[in-house]
Amino acid sequence: MRTRETASILAVGIALAGNFLAATPATQTQSRKSGEASVERSNFGTLDDGTVIESFTLRNAKGAMARVITYGATLTELRVPDRKGELDDVVLGFDNLESYRGPHPHFGGTIGRYANRIAKGRFTLDGKEYTLATNNGPNSLHGGKVGFDRRVWKAESLRESHAAAVRFSYLSKDGEENFPGDLSVSVTYTLTDANEVKIDYSAKTEKATPVNLTNHSYFNLAGAGSDVLGHVLYLNADQYTPVDSTLIPTGEIRSVKGTPLDFTKPTAIGAHISEIKDIGGYDHNFVINGEPGKLRLAARVSEPSSGRQMEVWTTEPGVQFYSAIGLDGTIIGKHGVAYKKYGALCLETQHYPDSVNHANFPSAILRPGAVFHSQTIYKFSIQ
Repeated sequence: MRTRETASILAVGIALAGNFLAATPATQTQSRKSGEASVERSNFGTLDDGTVIESFTLRNAKGAMARVITYGATLTELRVPDRKGELDDVVLGFDNLESYRGPHPHFGGTIGRYANRIAKGRFTLDGKEYTLATNNGPNSLHGGKVGFDRRVWKAESLRESHAAAVRFSYLSKDGEENFPGDLSVSVTYTLTDANEVKIDYSAKTEKATPVNLTNHSYFNLAGAGSDVLGHVLYLNADQYTPVDSTLIPTGEIRSVKGTPLDFTKPTAIGAHISEIKDIGGYDHNFVINGEPGKLRLAARVSEPSSGRQMEVWTTEPGVQFYSAIGLDGTIIGKHGVAYKKYGALCLETQHYPDSVNHANFPSAILRPGAVFHSQTIYKFSIQ
């Protein structure tokens, strides 16, 4: 999902109150001892109004590194080893704040208040109809014109055992992008010594509202510059949600068997991509096998030349697999690399698109007194 283009509350994860008590704020720059995880805080740039955007560099005991900024609670860099032990950056993005403020397909951002699409920018909740900005053809996408990935978040580094972590918080006010209710959101990134990137989401509201949060990182396990057609993908999903010509679900849940969407056995991404004639590649929501709300494997992707493998574990009911069909070489990213079609893949854990308009989909409505929890883990290893 991207700019072009781009009732069950999950009860798993660390409780919001517990999340705040489980780790204490660290100093601005944690002292790094050899073989220990650390967090380093620095400035990434300044907005026109003088607001300083901060960068948090997470390092684990094995040398892996993740960098996240307060603009959009955005993952800008992620370096993990290949089979030779050499580190490379496996996510697309930019070197500077100015580029993140410009037009781009949500590289690395925290997406909300509602990730993915809402049909015709409309939904009815408790008898009242709400109208949202239509920023993706006739539909609303990724929270509207100014979603969470375009907002400034507060952040604090955390002290944790065998991990480096930073917690971001944001208050989305009642009426922001025309969504109802004040929504308090917390997103915690943790880089563990096991080369896992854990993302924990929590949210509370004072008025019933849709909530669908995800991270929109574009991954290339070989590093930017090559395509991902040779990446081998397994999806723990026997079903998907078919869509209409504007990529809005029809409401049906259909088997992947006999379609180019069948990744129930590890398959190269390029093996059947040419069979998807209408949109030119993958941009589909898959129904993850197992019980929503419980942490389970959603996907596994490997890259033969580097030996890197990434597993995606989540408590969410669905995952959007997107093969970067909207990239066309016009966006210049880190180190001057042009980002081309099929130059990355996204695995966005989520509630299904347009869930607010489909009663048969898992509910994405959060109500006062309840706490939204969701966890997604990206686990890196070597084949």
